[in-house]
Formats: sequence, structure tokens, C-alpha cells
Amino acid sequence: MKHSGNKVFLITGVSSGFGRAFAQAAARAGHTVVGTVRRESDIAAFEAIDPLRTLAVLLDVTNFDAIEGKVASILAKFGRIDVLVNNAGYGHEGILEESPLEAMRHQFDVNVFGSVAMIKAVLPGMRERRSGHIINLSSMAGYTPLAGIAYYAGSKFAVEGISGVLAKEVAPFGVKVTSLAPGSFRTDWAGRSMIRSERSIADYDPLFDPIRKARHDKSGKQAGDPALAAQALLELVDMENPPVHLLLGDDALSIVRKQLAALNDEIDAFEPLSRSTDASSTLS
Repeated sequence: MKHSGNKVFLITGVSSGFGRAFAQAAARAGHTVVGTVRRESDIAAFEAIDPLRTLAVLLDVTNFDAIEGKVASILAKFGRIDVLVNNAGYGHEGILEESPLEAMRHQFDVNVFGSVAMIKAVLPGMRERRSGHIINLSSMAGYTPLAGIAYYAGSKFAVEGISGVLAKEVAPFGVKVTSLAPGSFRTDWAGRSMIRSERSIADYDPLFDPIRKARHDKSGKQAGDPALAAQALLELVDMENPPVHLLLGDDALSIVRKQLAALNDEIDAFEPLSRSTDASSTLS
């Protein structure tokens, strides 16, 4: 597929997984790609993708005070940021009762607050230029409650909600927003990138032990191909009217459709109780 025009991409978390695939595809398509990495040792490997089209920036998205300055330096060098891809993130696995609250804080710092901080730094320039596309990496877990990943699912539900609201707020300025919700892909999400809480309560064993085992056994063998997700992203940024929410993968489509159908059935089943809280007006 031919992609129109050179765009300046800013992609967070490009050392591996989706971020790496997105950066490679964008550079091959002729775009300029600025990617954030957390370790100096990752800079050379990223810029080796295409020395003329890629630039690594050392940044941890949880270092909120550093983000504005980094974005300002990118704008000073390239003049604009056309596409922000909030990809940096990780998964936390664990039964809620067993998982420390601090683990939830860090999950939200990376997956939610880091993304919002990036948006707030990039958005003024997009608004002033009346153009730009903000793409937030979500998950099918942002639609459906999957046992054993409460903190991760909560963070992705937040990303979905924030993306939907932001899309309405910035539409008058020509800025587009899309939340990408992948299903199971061959990334490190379920492998070395996942943080796992220790098990301690035997009552949860029948529910959770098979889930953890299945996730471990499936890691690296998922149907989803990050390179094909990257091609979908390139199509997305070429669209005049891109979707605000986009699922990626057969499993995401199937699981989310079942969840939405179940939710609709539950709403219908309890409709009388829902309606019972509106008092009829007696004013004449």
C-alpha cells in the first residue's frame, strides 16, 4: 500500500513489541520516527532501523516533569509532531486481593498517566496547527473483564474512556484520536514484560492457576502478528475519518462482541430496576 506524505511520528516504548514494529513500518514507509527508550543501551539499536529516518530519545514516561522538555526539543528539531503513538506500557497479572496497591499505582502511572502526560505535551502544537493524530494503545482487556489482570484491565478501560472523551474535545481542531485495542499478539506482553504478583490465597487456585498456565504456554505462539498491526496503523494514519476505537485481531473481535452482547442482555434484564429511580414529576 502506498502511504501519502512524510509524517513525523513520536512513538513511546520502541525497544520491542508493538513500538518496535510500528517504528520499523513507519520508517520503511518514508516517515520520520522519533522513539522513546528507557535505556541508553537501546539508542543505537533503535536508530539502526534507518539512520536517516529514526531518532531515539531517552525518556521514561513516568518521569512526568521531563516530558515537556523532550517534546519541545523534538519540535525544535522537526517543527511538528504529526502522529503521537502512546505505546509504552506493560501488563500486571495477579488476583486483586493478592496484589499490592503500589503495583496498581505503577500500572496506572505507566499505562494511563504517562500517556496523558505525553498527550498534554504534544496536543498544543497539534491544536495550533489544526492537524494531528493521537493513537493510544489499549487492549481488548479495556472492554471485557478478564480474571487475573484487574490492574491492567482497569488501566486500559481508563485509556478507552479518556480516548473517547479526548476525541470529542479536539475534533473541532482537526486533531484525530484513535484507541487501538489488540487481542493476543506475539509480543513480550505475556512474557518478560509482564509483572506478576505472588500467589498467597489458595481459594483462588481453581480459578487462576489454569489462567496463568494457559497464558504462559501461549506466550510467543499467539495468532496476532505485530508487523501486520503496524500495517494497520499506517492505514489508520492515512484515513480522513479514522475510527475512535479499533480492535485488532480475531480474538479481540470475538471476545469483545460476546462481552457487549452479555452487557446488553444484563441491561435489558434489569431495565425495570434501572427505570425505577426516576420520580414522576408532580409539578403543575
